[in-house]
Amino acid sequence: MGNLLVLIMAFKRSSRMKPPELLSVNLALTDLGAAVTMYPLAVASAWNHHWLGGDVTCIYYGLAGFFFGVASIMNLTVLAIVRFIVSLSLQSPKEKIGWKKVKLLCMWTWLYALVWALFPILGWGRYGPEPFGLSCSLAWGQMKHEGFSFVISMFSFNLVMPSVIIICCYFGITIKLYVTYKKSMNNSNRIPNVVKLHRRLLVISVLISIGFIGCWTPYSLVSLWSIFRDSSVIPPEISLLPCMFAKSSTVYNPLIYYYFSQSFKSEVKQLPWLCLGANPCHVPNRVNDNSIYMARVDVKPKVATPLNLQEVTEVKTVTLG
Repeated sequence: MGNLLVLIMAFKRSSRMKPPELLSVNLALTDLGAAVTMYPLAVASAWNHHWLGGDVTCIYYGLAGFFFGVASIMNLTVLAIVRFIVSLSLQSPKEKIGWKKVKLLCMWTWLYALVWALFPILGWGRYGPEPFGLSCSLAWGQMKHEGFSFVISMFSFNLVMPSVIIICCYFGITIKLYVTYKKSMNNSNRIPNVVKLHRRLLVISVLISIGFIGCWTPYSLVSLWSIFRDSSVIPPEISLLPCMFAKSSTVYNPLIYYYFSQSFKSEVKQLPWLCLGANPCHVPNRVNDNSIYMARVDVKPKVATPLNLQEVTEVKTVTLG
């Protein structure tokens, strides 16, 4: 529901959307896709206390989970890189990232995820039942020998490398914001709002990235344990928790948007089913969270415009009167 709300908000403001915002929409699509393709079958299986599908359905379920998971982490990585590039020149007269580049980046995240999701189908890795047999994912316990290289590669390229890139990019953005803030204190022509808006987006992005990495790290650690040690020593109750954490990563993003994005919260409150009654919703006329992606930011101080002849006459009349 939350990710669908994000997509509705994006559709409503599509004419005002800036290129980097498409990555946030793409992230909502990955989360919504995971929820739609996986959760109904998992809930139905849990209700019946056994996996309802057969081997083919198990492969489909594992492929969908792996596909949308990789797409999400890659989308977060690209988003961090794009925001780092944008932050390099907060008041640049030109957009650093255009629509064409962003669309290509979105396509790349999907293709990259699809290639990795197909590897187990082609023989490198394997999909199988999870603990308790209520859902399916990568069959870590069955890949101790033939899937060793797959697990190591998956862990390196789909968790460690993206995490390092995300941390470096957001650390760089933090340094840039600090330097810009110091300059704004000494230069009256700078607009402090730009720093504030970047800082708010930085908080949102960092929280989303920490949440995703935090949810998927236990899952990856259990997978590594399975290929280096005997996975049977892990109690099913313990091995089930990483799976649950990983699947919960699609839930919290809309909550973060709502609590930390003033523009998103205001637009949500404008929805028809939330704006009923005698007091219609009102959105204050102010700069929203996405204004920093504008092609240019007017940093010139306001200059008083000369009075026209009529205004001069009125002033003289009032003064002499």
